[in-house]
Amino acid sequence: MSQIKDIKLAPSGADKIAWVASYMPILNSVKADFEKNKPFAGKRIAMSIHLEAKTAYLAKVLRAGGAEVFVTGCNPLSTQDDVAAALVAEGFEVNARHGVTEAEYNEHLKATLSCCPDLMIDDGGDLISLLHGECREYGKNLIGGCEETTTGIHRLFARERAGLLDYTMIDVNDADCKHLFDNRYGTGQSTLDGIMNSTNLILAGKTVVIAGYGWCGKGVAMRAKGMGAVVIVTEIDPVKAIEAVMDGFTVMPMDDAAKRGDLFITLTGCSDVITRKHLEVMKDGVLLANSGHFDVEINKKDLEALATEVWERKPNIRGYRMADGRILNLLADGRLVNLAAGNGHPAEIMDMSFGIQAKSLEYLAKNGKDLAKKVYAVPASIDRAVAEIKLASGGISIDHLTDAQKAYLGKVE
Repeated sequence: MSQIKDIKLAPSGADKIAWVASYMPILNSVKADFEKNKPFAGKRIAMSIHLEAKTAYLAKVLRAGGAEVFVTGCNPLSTQDDVAAALVAEGFEVNARHGVTEAEYNEHLKATLSCCPDLMIDDGGDLISLLHGECREYGKNLIGGCEETTTGIHRLFARERAGLLDYTMIDVNDADCKHLFDNRYGTGQSTLDGIMNSTNLILAGKTVVIAGYGWCGKGVAMRAKGMGAVVIVTEIDPVKAIEAVMDGFTVMPMDDAAKRGDLFITLTGCSDVITRKHLEVMKDGVLLANSGHFDVEINKKDLEALATEVWERKPNIRGYRMADGRILNLLADGRLVNLAAGNGHPAEIMDMSFGIQAKSLEYLAKNGKDLAKKVYAVPASIDRAVAEIKLASGGISIDHLTDAQKAYLGKVE
């Protein structure tokens, strides 16, 4: 039994899904192949993923491959209720609503896992955590799964290192056709979209502090610079810090950047990036946004403890008045600003990521029972196939090695 807000919202969600499908040639190609070959016939797939139009279309593609698909969200604020309703109207079981409590969110995860899936897609590691804990009995049929995001991959590798990973998982996040495009160009655009749509403020001339210079941080820094911002990067990795310097950005500790920034964006996947000591020295009117998976990068407890007044200034913006009169503005409750206050990554970008997801699940369906209980990289053949479809959809052709060149590259001197 699905748990959604209102089935009457389905027509709006169906329009959104139809719109993105027309800009997702990779998934359209995969869907045609799946309809023909039915790689998931007789299998159940559980999905915990940001529930909006692009992910809904992925669910439809997987069902075209013969699967029974069960869908939930992976963040209490990223679910779009009309999209959830549209899936239910098409016969999917969906357990997700926008703005649920943590307890309700966990119940939706458990309800989705109760189908005892053969395959799964996780985004952030919540499903895999439940399968190793109170929902262990729901993993009895699980061949394996895919993890979508950096935070979830960190959690998986931690389990593997500790010898506590009981299932086969594929690291979709680090596939070339995922992190080089989704993390960089998708996060770069959608994060700033969410911030600007919420604030209606200009970026040019502002000092923007980017916490973390991984692929997501690189993308946001590049876009902010291109829109006229002065960009400061904070990092813990000396190699990434040097890279930021050579990319033309100023690098400094958060302790120093806190005094200078107008807009702060955290993208580290770690906790307590911005804490009390930083909040105490920030300018009046600063904007605080997070684009990491969990709402732990900006310490909200510290923010609340310092505030003498807290109020909703406008949708997705909460004001915190400090004792000295300064106002600090938290966007999207410190959750993923690009999804909680926006529409997420562009369809053309998610087409690549979800092409990797769909083909990786197909790989698991065929080979998963012969794989060890560890984290695997996406096979290079899947990365190449997705890239080739993407190029062909844009009418782009590339060179290919001749037999003589192949022999040259393969010979031993």
